[in-house]
Amino acid sequence: MTLIAGLTGGIASGKSTVAGFLRRAGAKIIDADRIARQVVSPGQPAYAEICAQFGKGILAPDGGIDRAALGRIVFENTALRRRLEAIVHPRVGTEIDAQMQQITLAEPDAVIIMDIPLLFETGRTHGLAQIIVVYVPASVQLERLMMRDGLDRRDALARIASQMPIDEKVKMADIVIDNSGTLAQTQTQTLQAYRQLAGQARAQHPPPV
Repeated sequence: MTLIAGLTGGIASGKSTVAGFLRRAGAKIIDADRIARQVVSPGQPAYAEICAQFGKGILAPDGGIDRAALGRIVFENTALRRRLEAIVHPRVGTEIDAQMQQITLAEPDAVIIMDIPLLFETGRTHGLAQIIVVYVPASVQLERLMMRDGLDRRDALARIASQMPIDEKVKMADIVIDNSGTLAQTQTQTLQAYRQLAGQARAQHPPPV
């Protein structure tokens, strides 16, 4: 039987790094961020809705959505952020479900990881066998976000504040991966988590005797 787990954490906590380790270990990753970029690409219905809602000022020179420009708008205004989420999140959810069904049909014994930054915030926890939270202290998160995205402190704090506090996510986790140390330490924790998930999947569907 397919085992489905969730992967989340705070912004700039290192979810992509952990997802990469899980993928190489054998897990099937459903990447919500990647799906979100696809559903807002030119020609998609969400693209037209976003342009109508926020104007052509959020477009990059190539015609795609300038995520940084859009972010500066929505992370300063909760109402606008919720309007954007109302456009994007349902479409992302539909595609997540479609990918999950495809994997389940093709590989009934797979370990599927739903990599969703807003896993708790969007209520996608139902039916998950385990929830993995990638953790870094708030000070490390702020520093990494500023460096990664070239943000000043104010903008970085606004983005962090738009999500559930990382400490709250940790309280609801089944597995916590501390990504504040070395890459090797993170990899060790991640592989240990994968072995746990794979063992649970095998226990759900033991081989015939």
